[in-house]
Amino acid sequence: MKQMITRLSSAALLLALAASCSRTEQVAPSQQPTAATVNQDATRDNNLAMGNPSGAVTDATNSPNNYLMTKTQYTLSYSRDKGKPNWVSWHLSSAWLGSTARQDNFAADASLPSSWYHVGSTSYSGSGFDRGHNCPSADRTGSVADNTATFLMTNMMPQAPTNNQQTWAGLENYARTLVGQGYEIYIIAGSYGSGGTGSNGYATTIDAGRISVPSNCWKVMVVLPEGSSDASRVTTSTRVIAVNMPNTNSIGTAWGAYRTTVDAIESATGYNILSAVSSTVQATIESKVDTGPTS
Repeated sequence: MKQMITRLSSAALLLALAASCSRTEQVAPSQQPTAATVNQDATRDNNLAMGNPSGAVTDATNSPNNYLMTKTQYTLSYSRDKGKPNWVSWHLSSAWLGSTARQDNFAADASLPSSWYHVGSTSYSGSGFDRGHNCPSADRTGSVADNTATFLMTNMMPQAPTNNQQTWAGLENYARTLVGQGYEIYIIAGSYGSGGTGSNGYATTIDAGRISVPSNCWKVMVVLPEGSSDASRVTTSTRVIAVNMPNTNSIGTAWGAYRTTVDAIESATGYNILSAVSSTVQATIESKVDTGPTS
């Protein structure tokens, strides 16, 4: 009898271990913090809490190239004539992260005005440029709907493969590492300029001229401890990470090498990136180059 119980117990243990391994394989380590580091009090906050960088408005007639689109998962300014976002802004905390798999369901955004050209899932095909996410898939793993939203083509920019898959991806992974340490982050990302170099060489447009290829991809990250009233909690000592990367396949793979100031990005784009933050605080944090860890 004891031998039978022992055999049953061993079998049950093996089944439990197998089930545990199966669950672990569903989510890559870079996609969510470990259970031990997730803050259960984290919330999903306003994606535009740090301000509207370009003063975008939802006016298809008068503002087709600075067209505000507000989604549950992120907010963006879209350019009809460039076929890509000017910038995308989103909030990242452990409340946005879960076990949803990457959907890979790239699709045209039906919420654009019907008379505009809708960039489609195959519009980048053969171009030598990736469909580069602004708000990454792995930042929105809380549900299938959240992850699917990141694959709308209004969230994409033509990005050199090395930039997208290595340098840019490295910074995305680092942001989620910070979330695992108990932080929440406000992220604003975008692109500007004309002409990048992908796997097929240099180009200024793709998709028969309907999508502009940017020369630079930039990102600003405001790192805060979990809390509320977030814009008012930004101080002169708040860590702000700003990067400006050339959109080229010969880019170095270490994202830290491309750190810059918010001021420099604002000068290049004409935006006021942290407009909801006190102007006095802005003057200090926007002039600093981050020197913190990169992993």
